[in-house]
Amino acid sequence: MIQASAGAGAAAAIGGDFFSDPTLLAPRAVQRVPLADGAFLLRSTETLGPYARCIGEWLERWAVETPASLAFAEPTGLSAAAVTEGWTSLDWRGLRQRVGSVAQALLDLNLADRAPVLILSDNSLDHLVLSLAAMHVGKASCTVSSGYCRLAGGDFSRIRAIVEAIRPALIYASDAATYGPAITACGAKAVVVFTQGAEGFSGARSFETLAGTPETDAVRRAYAAVTPDTHAKYLLTSGSTGRPKVVINTHGMLCANQQMLAQTFRFLGQEKPVLLDWLPWSHTFGGNHNVNIVLRNGGSMYIDDGRPMPGLIERTVAHLREVQPTVYFNVPKGYDMLLPALEADASLAARFFGRMRMVFYAGAGMPMATWRRLEAVAVPVRAEPVFFTTSWGATETSPAITASHWRLDRPGVIGLPMPGVELKFVPNAGKLEMRVRGPHVFPGYRNNDAATQQAFDEEGYYCIGDAGFLVDEADPASGIVFNGRVAEDFKLTSGTWVSVGMLRLAVVTALAPHVQDAVITGHDRNEIGALLFLTESARKLDPAELRQALADGLRALRAQGGGSSQWPARLWLLPDAPSMAAGEITDKGYINQRRVLTLRAAEVEALYGASDHPCRVLS
Repeated sequence: MIQASAGAGAAAAIGGDFFSDPTLLAPRAVQRVPLADGAFLLRSTETLGPYARCIGEWLERWAVETPASLAFAEPTGLSAAAVTEGWTSLDWRGLRQRVGSVAQALLDLNLADRAPVLILSDNSLDHLVLSLAAMHVGKASCTVSSGYCRLAGGDFSRIRAIVEAIRPALIYASDAATYGPAITACGAKAVVVFTQGAEGFSGARSFETLAGTPETDAVRRAYAAVTPDTHAKYLLTSGSTGRPKVVINTHGMLCANQQMLAQTFRFLGQEKPVLLDWLPWSHTFGGNHNVNIVLRNGGSMYIDDGRPMPGLIERTVAHLREVQPTVYFNVPKGYDMLLPALEADASLAARFFGRMRMVFYAGAGMPMATWRRLEAVAVPVRAEPVFFTTSWGATETSPAITASHWRLDRPGVIGLPMPGVELKFVPNAGKLEMRVRGPHVFPGYRNNDAATQQAFDEEGYYCIGDAGFLVDEADPASGIVFNGRVAEDFKLTSGTWVSVGMLRLAVVTALAPHVQDAVITGHDRNEIGALLFLTESARKLDPAELRQALADGLRALRAQGGGSSQWPARLWLLPDAPSMAAGEITDKGYINQRRVLTLRAAEVEALYGASDHPCRVLS
């Protein structure tokens, strides 16, 4: 069995009541400041403490303080019997040495100033080392979803546009056979590096050649010149709100955000966190939030090559039989895919929850049914309740803005502003739009002054586009409920606003366990509808039986009360799963509402058509 020495015995290391101990979880302390025209401001009463100058400070620290402790590991493979065939790992000393060598190689290449290192591959040790090496000497890295390079039919138009926008000095990919065609199609004038197959790609370099470069004092000098304002990363927005933009992440904003998290989830500083994590580093949840928790706190990360999808979730389950995480991060779909294995195997559930301090979801709202199933699995296998929690943030905010650092009894509450965060609520289209300001907020979009200017209001608050409201208006410490995106909401022909985010969760919960996800329809129509992505088990049911079950669930939702904006009057059963390649589902595993409605416009029209259809269910 694999178990990181840094986190061994974690569950026994801290005694007492986890939820009430202020040394483990920050007490709720928030101030509400009324503003004009119904707006108000929320902020923590706790002052944000000092934070690191740059990402490299964390690496330098642990290479000295805990040099032999496991830092990061990746699986070497999976056997036919679904057993992990060992792990390739780096301790903190080895990680620092490898980062130093690659950093020296980058300096020796005399790469153009302000031209980033572009990474096209999935999470891996080489990926990590290259990104850290670039940041260590003041060069920005940019990780792009590997899916853009592996589209069926060889359509590389999207990755070509991204490369043209980024203008990288160096492009890295794990394997020339897989990524070489896309890189060739981009025609970029950049140094090309592969972990495998470099010898077969004209002009390419091997990653091991970079990693074998002797480090000199030039690395130390370049590292000393890095400031909090130095660009650390460029990340692309998910595209759920329009054309992706290039978000500047500075060292200062990333380090500030980790200090906020450390002051909120205080147990992270008392025991080294151990993670098994699949979330892609092309997005801020995996690449900033989770990786940086390990870097900042000197923990351990096992890179999970599984995914929450059929054929790949089995890899995650296999790794969980080998690794015992102390904190676990996933999107709601990931928990949905993992639950059958946990429910069917008590020993796996006991192992999963055995050292667990925090089970965390983000990326999308969690249905109540999923939450209850997780609770039901945890109760028989551990003595104390599990800390189920979430946060809220964005690529532009490093990412966390709020955090729920108390025991919750349901999903949907996104917590309170962390230390150093100012959260402004502004009435907008019948909701309270949330805007944010703090040291963790980005300075702007790269080479896009117009978008940058539009992103901030006159007081310098970032306009994230999400809405929220207080659980209890009389008690600001009660927490904030996420209320969807302002831009996703629409009006029926009656003039009634529909809150898409809240309704989507209600539909998925009411139609459990048959529905994986839902996309809400009805803009400028008389009735709300929903396109349903079914679970695998639902697709195997008798069609008549399934339709009856969904109709019953729909009637039960309607019986809960509320007007026409609270429930759909019609459903459309989609025969397939959402397509990540087509942009219907993001790398983080949540639905892109706008993209699905665009690509499935014919189904929407049929949903509201007059003729009967076997895919349509009416209330």
